[in-house]
Amino acid sequence: MSSNHQNVSIKGQSTDFPLSFEEWEKKASSLMQEGGYSYARSSAGREETARRNVEAFGKWAIVPRMLSNVSDMDLSVTLFGRTYGHPFLIAPVGVQKLAHPEGELATARAAAAMNIPFILSTVASHSIEEVAAAAPDGSKWFQLYWSSNEDISFSMVERAEKAGYEAIVVTVDTIMPGFREGDIRNQFSPISKGLGKANYINDPVFMKALPNHDEASIVASLLENMYTPALHWKHIAKLKEKTKLPVLLKGILHPEDALTALEYGVDGIIVSNHGGRQLDGTIATIDALPAIAEAVQKRMPILLDSGIRRGTDAVKALALGADSVLIGRPFLYGLASNGQQGVEKVLERLFQETELTLALSGIPDLSQMGRLKMVRD
Repeated sequence: MSSNHQNVSIKGQSTDFPLSFEEWEKKASSLMQEGGYSYARSSAGREETARRNVEAFGKWAIVPRMLSNVSDMDLSVTLFGRTYGHPFLIAPVGVQKLAHPEGELATARAAAAMNIPFILSTVASHSIEEVAAAAPDGSKWFQLYWSSNEDISFSMVERAEKAGYEAIVVTVDTIMPGFREGDIRNQFSPISKGLGKANYINDPVFMKALPNHDEASIVASLLENMYTPALHWKHIAKLKEKTKLPVLLKGILHPEDALTALEYGVDGIIVSNHGGRQLDGTIATIDALPAIAEAVQKRMPILLDSGIRRGTDAVKALALGADSVLIGRPFLYGLASNGQQGVEKVLERLFQETELTLALSGIPDLSQMGRLKMVRD
């Protein structure tokens, strides 16, 4: 990547789209469905965790290397046998129709176009099969909210496997909903409104268990199945027996849990606090990452979620032990603003800033991240 090439690419950027996360958010806030923006933006409690996720990145500083020959940059990363152009994934975000009529279909197409994995939420606006058909050549993973009726969980995993999804992401920090004051104040719950039911109403095990198939019964059963305080490592062990796909756990913050995941044969972990939407007052994910990376010692992939807003954030996460990072609210605001093209623009600018940050840090490819020193204020 020569300086001339970089100058041309910067000069050639369109100004028709927002640049920063804050600009994307401002645009999206006026376009999302009523209650949708507040639902997407809000977090649990007094939102300490959400603020800490973002602010903690500013407490970590890069110590760049010089004279490293960064003329040939390579940001590719390989996860579970498939290579992607950049170390980013689309995080599982539910009910994306709140942002745009095409919802997950547009996002999945954008991820495919940008050659990164798309993770479909259990509570999506479109089903496993619909998303697979919308982006047949894209890399797709399925995020599983464990059901109190575990046969529903296994049924959804089987459907994902048949539809060509490449990994299962079990979210482990949502055994019950967080205390989100914004949603309570607005009396807004998209799940209660039946907006995240696509995967449930298309699931034969879920539908068979219903007393009848009216809307009220569907929503009541969906909410009941999402309340899973008994979720335990034994369920993960059983899931591992049921699928041939890699199984990742999303919501790990403690190094001891990361080690237990290894003991249970888990294939990867996602360091995440659900973007601050579940438990308020928790450690920022970037601060949790170093101890987890030290414990895991590269025995399985570590991904980081929650708080990534810029390419510099991604580089800091990669330097502290992450193999890749997940993007949540940024892509959602791009989706709300400009549909598939908006998601692509958000990703494009994250890619550009990440590449530029790595180049100026003296790191031409991700295999050399160990050369990059980080210090914390």
